[in-house]
Amino acid sequence: MKLPDNLGTAPFFIVLNAGSGNEEAAARRSTIEEVMNRSGRAFTLRVVEDPARLDAITDELTRQAVASGGILVAAGGDGTINTVAGKAVDAGCPFGVLPQGTFNYFGRAHGIPEDLELAVQALLASRLQPVQVGLVNDRIFLVNASIGLYPQIIEEREADTKQFGRSRVVALLSMLKTALGRTQYLRIGLDEGGKTRTMRTAVLFVGNNSFQMERLGIEPLSSALEDGKLAAIAPRSVGRLGMMGLMLRGAIGKLGGARNLVAFSFETLTVKQRTLYGTRKKIKVATDGEIRQLDTPLRFSVLKDQLLLMKPDSVMTEEQAAA
Repeated sequence: MKLPDNLGTAPFFIVLNAGSGNEEAAARRSTIEEVMNRSGRAFTLRVVEDPARLDAITDELTRQAVASGGILVAAGGDGTINTVAGKAVDAGCPFGVLPQGTFNYFGRAHGIPEDLELAVQALLASRLQPVQVGLVNDRIFLVNASIGLYPQIIEEREADTKQFGRSRVVALLSMLKTALGRTQYLRIGLDEGGKTRTMRTAVLFVGNNSFQMERLGIEPLSSALEDGKLAAIAPRSVGRLGMMGLMLRGAIGKLGGARNLVAFSFETLTVKQRTLYGTRKKIKVATDGEIRQLDTPLRFSVLKDQLLLMKPDSVMTEEQAAA
């Protein structure tokens, strides 16, 4: 994979997800344009107002970035970042991030500021660094992928944020509400390096983000991600209150000490869902907050150094930016 020679002057091609509304998107666009114009750097900015147009607009900017030796940039939450990153991986072009989501795990793991003006300034001063991505079947994920309860939590969270607004508090309360509801358990077969096991669990969570693992309190899995592996977490059958207890432990960063938890790292993993009628052909999978139906069995693997990320050397503070 050939890296561009003119990285310091390469144009940016920015995909901005309008998110919750046009007024907020207009403010974000104005901030990006102001900082970019002040820097004198060439850029193209497209605002995605209709989510159904995200793929098409990203494809268009990806072609422009490849043709001009430019850098493809995602401005949005983890779902938007996932979509744009997938195009960058396929095209082999450099990729930048302006995090604008609720949790911003990918940006925080790589030291990218959550403040938009600081993030744009950091992007202008970033260096290229290949980073690892996860793969489930043919879908990449930067933060996590999961089946079972977690996709349900995401669906409920999206409904609640539309009603109560997007915040981390709303997301946490929505998660606890879902945990107290009816839990459907999965019976899955796990094949890791020729070793097969069967387990009953409400959720299988596969992580590719060291920052998220640290926040959950699972330090060994955080270290494993730095060694080119993925992290798998699955609670045993613990009941409704037990599941809520595990979620609360995760919320306060103490999940690593839980007894009723299976946690391990891997490079490749095959997952089959078993039912009374054999194995299910499709299953609902959440990848970086986006939910899709994927064919089974699910095959998880690592793509090492396949994403060429524009990563800042250090995080700029607001005081430094104003100086």
